[in-house]
Amino acid sequence: MKLQTNNWVLAAAIFAAFGTGLASAAYAVQSDDSTGMPAEQHQGNVTFVSGGIGLDESHVLRADARNWPLELQFTGPGSDYLADVHVSITGLHGAEVLQADSHGPYMLVRLDPGRYVVHATYKDTDQTRAVVVAGGGHATVSFRWNEQ
Repeated sequence: MKLQTNNWVLAAAIFAAFGTGLASAAYAVQSDDSTGMPAEQHQGNVTFVSGGIGLDESHVLRADARNWPLELQFTGPGSDYLADVHVSITGLHGAEVLQADSHGPYMLVRLDPGRYVVHATYKDTDQTRAVVVAGGGHATVSFRWNEQ
């Protein structure tokens, strides 16, 4: 009986330690993002964030957009916000620099200065825009679809 009690105490201690570790990790994730900004994602040497479905996140993304070289906006009929827009950005000579799905109506992209072509696809409808990203500048490209 004593062996079973010790095993139970050991199991409880391991569970408590594991549970505390998970709680600490969850807290760390929340405290890292006290601004409400979506997590930065990386693809090669390109960094981007996307989102803006909720009002708070939308405000944060719009306020921070001027600090990013490229801002993409996705809307539908009546200026409805769109999500799940597939984005592909190509650079010089058609070399792809980013391929990602937007999690909301805003995507902010940190690119090197240069000329790019942005391809956006929503519900099998493609749109393409050329954009110049100037050193230290900010460019905004808007995409609008007439379908919901």
